[in-house]
Amino acid sequence: MLSKETKEHINDESSPLISIITPLYNAESFITETVQSVLNQSYKNWEQIIVNDASTDASLSRVKALVQNDDRIRIEDLTSNKGAAFCRNLATNMAKGTYIAFLDSDDLWHPEKLEKQLAFMKRNQCDVSYTSYLHIDESGNNLNKRIVALPELPFKKQHRNNYIGNLTGMYNVAKLGKIASPDIRKRQDWAVWLEAIKRSGKPAMGLQQDLSYYRVRQDSMSSNKTKLVKYNYGFYRDYLGYSTIKSGWNLIKFFYEYFFVRPRYIQKL
Repeated sequence: MLSKETKEHINDESSPLISIITPLYNAESFITETVQSVLNQSYKNWEQIIVNDASTDASLSRVKALVQNDDRIRIEDLTSNKGAAFCRNLATNMAKGTYIAFLDSDDLWHPEKLEKQLAFMKRNQCDVSYTSYLHIDESGNNLNKRIVALPELPFKKQHRNNYIGNLTGMYNVAKLGKIASPDIRKRQDWAVWLEAIKRSGKPAMGLQQDLSYYRVRQDSMSSNKTKLVKYNYGFYRDYLGYSTIKSGWNLIKFFYEYFFVRPRYIQKL
């Protein structure tokens, strides 16, 4: 059960509720560490909504063992596999928080992630924020690679490339409303953050501190960059509804940004 100190923090009006969205599918090797990184947050007024996408491994049982004494974590158990977009949207609809943040079932947060990011958003009066983050391997070892958050990210720059690591982003629901992930195979997070910046009417703000840890998995689709060409094109053609020519032109600009601009914000440690 929650401690007296935690309950007092939650009841503090200056501490708005943050909803954490976590889709879960066959992540038994990682989910315990992921949830523990939420439980370890210095900021206490959060809820985590975990949508189990009909996992066939021990993922669900491991989550249940962790959360039985903490009612801030809710589990929605699906009987058939629906995909990440469906899970994120279901959790978003269930969310009660003033802010929404995302944490996939294999990634991790720094213990002060929520506290520092919320203070940063209040200080800068911004509705969309994100942070720098580090890459780790499947065993949790640091891969000595940092993705640095841009201090300001306007709509046009986010349109050319997705600069927001989904595990680092947070937006103000009270100001922007809830934002649904489109039902596309990849680049769902790109779409969400582009829409968030559009609704905000001003740039997203980047907190240049390493507050999240992205786990690079060997079986990840994103590990094969060649296969992602069609998804980048599909983002412009299918999601934004651009013509073939306009989609192709934006894809060229995407790759220019990807190969010649974005590397400036990737550091080898």
